[in-house]
Amino acid sequence: MRIAVYAFDDITMFHLAAPLMVFGEVTRLDLAPDWQTRLWADHPGAVRTAEGYPVGDVAGPETVEWADIVIVPSWPAPSTPIGPVLKETLHQAHARGAVIAGLCLGAFALADAGLLDGRAAVTHWEAMPLLAERCPGSEVDSSVLYIDHDDVLTSAGTASAIDACLHLVRKHLGSAAATRVARHLVVAPHREGGQAQYIERPLARAATDTAIAEVLEWALTRLDEPLTIDRLAEHATMSRRSFVRHFQQATGTTPARWVLERRLQEARVLLETTDWSIDAVASACGFGSSITFRQNFTAAFSTTPTGYRRHFAPLPSGPADK
Repeated sequence: MRIAVYAFDDITMFHLAAPLMVFGEVTRLDLAPDWQTRLWADHPGAVRTAEGYPVGDVAGPETVEWADIVIVPSWPAPSTPIGPVLKETLHQAHARGAVIAGLCLGAFALADAGLLDGRAAVTHWEAMPLLAERCPGSEVDSSVLYIDHDDVLTSAGTASAIDACLHLVRKHLGSAAATRVARHLVVAPHREGGQAQYIERPLARAATDTAIAEVLEWALTRLDEPLTIDRLAEHATMSRRSFVRHFQQATGTTPARWVLERRLQEARVLLETTDWSIDAVASACGFGSSITFRQNFTAAFSTTPTGYRRHFAPLPSGPADK
């Protein structure tokens, strides 16, 4: 994998460093030694960051011809128009099949290049109305951390760049690799709660209620067992009504939705890291049958369990999903 990261004068060091750090860990951990990352700009030479530090030996736009993924990690300001060099470079890279990613305000560069027309997109929450105005043909989604269309990707503000880059690691190298990179960076490997395979939504609020937090920890070790609201409430020594109210206040979601999301996430891990049959995965994650499992999985991720495994798992797939 060859990744070209766009640099420009006054880019913040964090925005520039986020993709370099995530993809650099891939090679430093020997997960994929042939992954390479290069910086490029409209002109070869050096750029100066917003903090005043010079970054030298930056390549020119010709390096993009080498890249499989081209990343615009930020942008000076939503009102700043894209330059002709960057616009042409992005167009050519996209036309030959490279993935184009606009992280944070980098989505505005992709919008100016015409790569977001007719697509859902995301950027920093403060700039959402401006992106919708700048790209009226795009559906701007304020609730997601990033959106991946396979050929074009955008992410929300600042730290969501790490989420998006970890997503690319996960997409190409699998869950185990992304988890190892995330552990070294001391960040969550996957902030879950999505509505489709490549659209990730923010994590539900962490439980602030001690009793509820204890129930969550207890339930996570029993996903293969029936976890009805009544059973959870009994473990919390609360009435059903009181438990549901406390649970929603503490987590921002319902007990049933929380259990389903945890089961689906556990299923993703098992599909990626084991060769268990679909029936075995369904049973281990507490689904009543493989049919129920397939229905819920497909509704959540827009793909079947076997299709997901085929795409993500480094191990051979189990029996076909018939």
